[in-house]
Amino acid sequence: MSVRFFRGRALRAACALAGGVLVLTACSNTESSGPEVAKVEGISKVDAIAAQLPEDIKNSGKLIVGVNVPYAPNEFKDPATGEIIGFDVDLMDAIAQVLGVTAEYQESDFEKIIPSIEVGTYNLGMSSFTDNKEREQTADFVTYFNAGSQWARKVGSDVDPENACGKRVAVQRTTVQDTDEIPERSAKCIAEGKPEIVKVAYDEQSAAATALVQGQVDAMSADSPVTAYAIKEANKDAKVIEAAGPIFDSAPYGWPVKKGSPLAPVLQQAMQHLIDNGQYRQIAENWGVEEGVIAKSVINGAQG
Repeated sequence: MSVRFFRGRALRAACALAGGVLVLTACSNTESSGPEVAKVEGISKVDAIAAQLPEDIKNSGKLIVGVNVPYAPNEFKDPATGEIIGFDVDLMDAIAQVLGVTAEYQESDFEKIIPSIEVGTYNLGMSSFTDNKEREQTADFVTYFNAGSQWARKVGSDVDPENACGKRVAVQRTTVQDTDEIPERSAKCIAEGKPEIVKVAYDEQSAAATALVQGQVDAMSADSPVTAYAIKEANKDAKVIEAAGPIFDSAPYGWPVKKGSPLAPVLQQAMQHLIDNGQYRQIAENWGVEEGVIAKSVINGAQG
């Protein structure tokens, strides 16, 4: 299967696990507090990296970050406080600590973030951007994660992406899993003389996860961080769902900055520092997305 471009091609999981509420609530408990995710301690400024910051950022003491929410668990709002939280937020806060500045998050429509970076409104973007060749024409990207699609199933089941003919698979409507992946897999089943995959599409990712937990479907397919977080939240009291097969169609996430900006190598060095000392992995593990961690951050790492 060809590589997909996530977060920009697919509709994002909006209500899915918003605020870290257990999937069985299907987002009905809007007053619940956010997830109890520990902060990684001991992150400190690295003078040699911070000294390379552009002068305007040094002088302001701020990184202005354009962000679009919600996309749990990467960036979404705590329903109790309205604060923007998530894996991406904790990681960017850590980057800011390494650089001795503060990350200031400004909400934006997703499609307006890169144009706003080009005109200087934001220093960078942080919204699970896939680093692809097309986007690299207008911005530089500092990679920090790998995302793809991943399936989940009930514990004890043997269904997986290569063993799903005749099975019921939940997806969020209009995502790449809905429009491309499951139809392609189903067509392959039919071509092999096997029963089609029954695609069960929901308006909200939370409903797809709930359907799996309740046994209404045999599996679900979503972007890998979303699936990983769904598994983490559903299994808080007992293990009920698990990953079904590896992540596939992976591509890097990156932070976009202005083309040619000296900020890109500074972010890359700060990111590599967090990778090398293990704090990056700790942050990913706190959010249950460690399967997407990378060993090396690069500038413009688009595949293909």
